Amino acid sequence: MTQAETPVDPALVAGEVARRRTFAIISHPDAGKTTLTEKLLLYGNAIHLAGAVRARRNQRSATSDWMEMERERGISITSTVLQFPYNGHIVNLLDTPGHQDFSEDTYRTLMAVDSAVMVLDAARGVEAQTRKLFEVCRQRGIPIFTFINKMDRPALDPLALLDEIEQLLDMEPVPINWPIGDGESFLGVFDRASEQVHLYDRTVHNQTISPEYITTLDDPRIRQRLSDSRYDDLLVNIGLLDELRGFDPEATLAARQTPVYFGSALTNFGVQLFLDDFVTFAPAPGAYGSTRGAVDPVTQPFSGFVFKIQANMDPRHRDSVSFLRICSGRFERSMTVRHPRTGAEIRLNRPYRFFADEREVIDEAFAGDIIGLPSGGRDFAIGDTLTSDGEFHFDPIPRFPPEHFARLVLTDIGKYKQFRKGLEQLETEGAMQVLHEADASRRDPILAVVGVLQFDVVRARLQAEYNVPTRLEPMSYGVARIVEGPAAVVELLPWAYGMLRTTDNRGQVVALFRSEFEVGYYAEKYPDVSFKLVY
Repeated sequence: MTQAETPVDPALVAGEVARRRTFAIISHPDAGKTTLTEKLLLYGNAIHLAGAVRARRNQRSATSDWMEMERERGISITSTVLQFPYNGHIVNLLDTPGHQDFSEDTYRTLMAVDSAVMVLDAARGVEAQTRKLFEVCRQRGIPIFTFINKMDRPALDPLALLDEIEQLLDMEPVPINWPIGDGESFLGVFDRASEQVHLYDRTVHNQTISPEYITTLDDPRIRQRLSDSRYDDLLVNIGLLDELRGFDPEATLAARQTPVYFGSALTNFGVQLFLDDFVTFAPAPGAYGSTRGAVDPVTQPFSGFVFKIQANMDPRHRDSVSFLRICSGRFERSMTVRHPRTGAEIRLNRPYRFFADEREVIDEAFAGDIIGLPSGGRDFAIGDTLTSDGEFHFDPIPRFPPEHFARLVLTDIGKYKQFRKGLEQLETEGAMQVLHEADASRRDPILAVVGVLQFDVVRARLQAEYNVPTRLEPMSYGVARIVEGPAAVVELLPWAYGMLRTTDNRGQVVALFRSEFEVGYYAEKYPDVSFKLVY
């Protein structure tokens, strides 16, 4: 039997769950998502300078982008968990990749959050990747808060941005504040609820909290910095806001309405106003669907699911860490839990709390928290359920079939052992799959990925984390299917004519095709064989 949770006051659990705010930040690449993440940490007093994480009294030069390749390219490659307290709440912030080639990681992360912050570039509005991620949020009914960023640069008309949100996303935007100017003339924001103006001063390198001055619209500093026409437009637009529907917290939680905030993450303008409102109005953890129905976060014992696995967060130990979203109850260090997929009972001795690549062993956690479970990479798989009570599974995490294939050639045969170990660990993360050609004359593995940049990530990480040099040989295939059917019939398939026979790590036969047309052709010609999607 699994270990029961230590008796605890239900009111304590309810109170702790109510304090949690677990959310992801989503955006198109270069909209300023990671910059906003850092500034939320700055205003949350989790760091004292933007770009320098403060953890356990030590100053470290880690940010939410902790991989070497992320720092070199200036992009987020993997989701990062950052937890910090703010205004009586516990904030679990998940910074996700914006680039479409890493969207599978983002989609999985969105299964583990209760709300999302959508970051838009004020000069570009709603972009393609934002729309895709928004649709994932909509499918899950995730409430969305909108931060229109980069107002310190020339921007589109604010009313046009609101109209774009409404037209393209079919969601009612409600401006909570209004920008005063843009570009070099961006001074601050007008807060609709208080009818006050928040003016900001820039700081050296934008690294510290900006001095803020609360005033009114007739402040002479505004008149001096804006032309007469821009000042008149400002007053007219603020007057028009009264004709718009006001903020409705219930409509926001129902994902029908999105509160909109204008600001500049780079210069810190409007960040604290946004954070204050977010922790007030964002939802606490809710129920999660499972094979036994909705799992209530407060009344039911500990349970959670693995939504992400990361190898080599600490390269010195070659470890693999599973990210677990706690869905219900109270987690205790060293508790024994049930692993329904394998039927095993597992004792969780060293659970971590995350802050980018920093981690700290914790004694307890509650629904809404994200904890790390170290392992050799084989104990858990993405989507696994852990529970202290009964046998059930949480709803499955969506997965995506690979679309790009390439041989990965080891260029230093003396590193073969490290090469195999590295591929094995990286494959557990779910960002790529390793296939092996049935023809024994080619030992080079085939990488199957959703986005082509994943090839670069694998090669860079093998080099940086395992000291393994490789090269890629792109292949012309674009579709993979698991082949099932009578062995004799499978053997007779025209493997030498357009189809490539491979096997995956579970021993399944996987056929590679150049197009969906070929899949349909062979499926019709060989009705006794099924060609199933690869995930």
